[in-house]
Amino acid sequence: MHSPTARSSRTIPAAFGAMRRRRRILTPLAMLAITGLALVGCSAGGTGASGGAVAGKGPGNAGKADGVVTLYGTISGAEAALYEKAWSDWETKNKIKIKYEASKEFEAQIGIRAQGGNAPDLAIFPQPGLLGDLASRGFIQPAPTGVAANVDKNWSKDWAKYATVGGTLYGAPFMANIKGFVWYSPAEFAKNGWQVPKTWDEMMSLTDKIATTTGKAPWCAGFGSGEASGWPGTDWVEDAVLRQAGPQVYDDWVSHKVKFTDPKIKTALDTVGKILLNPKYVNAGLGDVKSINATPFGDVARVIGNGTCAMTHQGSFFDGFIQDPKNGNATVGPDKQVWAFMTPPVKADAGSAVVGGGEVVAAFSNDADTIKVQEYLSSPEFANSRVKLGGVISANKGLDPANASSPILQEAIRILQDPKTTFRFDGSDLMPGAVGSAAFFTGIVNWINGSSSDDVLKAIDAAWPSS
Repeated sequence: MHSPTARSSRTIPAAFGAMRRRRRILTPLAMLAITGLALVGCSAGGTGASGGAVAGKGPGNAGKADGVVTLYGTISGAEAALYEKAWSDWETKNKIKIKYEASKEFEAQIGIRAQGGNAPDLAIFPQPGLLGDLASRGFIQPAPTGVAANVDKNWSKDWAKYATVGGTLYGAPFMANIKGFVWYSPAEFAKNGWQVPKTWDEMMSLTDKIATTTGKAPWCAGFGSGEASGWPGTDWVEDAVLRQAGPQVYDDWVSHKVKFTDPKIKTALDTVGKILLNPKYVNAGLGDVKSINATPFGDVARVIGNGTCAMTHQGSFFDGFIQDPKNGNATVGPDKQVWAFMTPPVKADAGSAVVGGGEVVAAFSNDADTIKVQEYLSSPEFANSRVKLGGVISANKGLDPANASSPILQEAIRILQDPKTTFRFDGSDLMPGAVGSAAFFTGIVNWINGSSSDDVLKAIDAAWPSS
């Protein structure tokens, strides 16, 4: 869910900030972090001493509690101010100052600072691989017992594994976002007797039915995003891989054990192509198939909001675009102008499979104040405090969905909290930058422009770093 620079002609809602950060092209250090994926285990067996403090296993800041805990991350501007507001009462009550620093160069600077002995006490990692790389080299403190207990109680194993390296838990999930929503008009569906599909095949049948009965393309899409054009298409492919091939193949794909040219990945791409490459099915209100690349992704909100387009595939953040006055100011909700259903599974009883993103908070220090802040940031107390302020969600099971600022964010929280939900981190964000934020994006653009699936997949594989 995340472009480096959203070059839409429309105003970008503030809520898109968290999503956008993760589409940044990775720096060389972050590219090295892909090796951490092989280290990311499937269990959250955190280690910690009985008092909560954990002895450092390598470079780090043992330090002494001084009433100030430094926190470093990518969150900036008005969004950062909301985080500072969310923890301000806790700071006063606990007499600990959380000194937050934001940087657009986080991915490059965090490794440099760690190696130079100038690491912050805590950092908010937007990529699990980057955390895994630094943890494997001894810079990150294992999660204290209180943090490990919070993770065990409040997050699924799917989430915990992205903070786990070599069987050791190193941090706790922070905020979250999910993709794969199909946005539509409830009134239009009701008027025509169209039912929300429960399987992928039902979605394809509905697609054909709408095209046949109305004589109009049912779907609309926009992949334009400046240098990151193509990323919405990677989200489509990730959804298809997870639903068709399953979570293990998905995991092996993002680590390149399964190549892009594998038949399972080609099947997923071609399945998406049955919609996106079919002039009968796209691009409602915007043009032909090739207009997908020329359309800024945010501009799709206009044709969804005014009813010109029946369906589009986009993440939970999209309600901000739909309700933007520049896009027509449509309302979002189950009984409003626009609502969304999750892209359905292959089998009706398969449960929800969700691709999304989020951050992990991990520590370079292990003094008492740092541990106390880290425990708080992993708690339901903090999750509820921040979500109440709007624009974000968390997968924390102790979060009350009613605290979310919009109906779609409330629905997203319920999906994340459902024990039947299978969650996987955005695949292109987990891949090396040369692939996930470059060749994969470019490949999707070329594919929409007419390149064959085989040629596109071979080109993406060729971009994978040799070591």
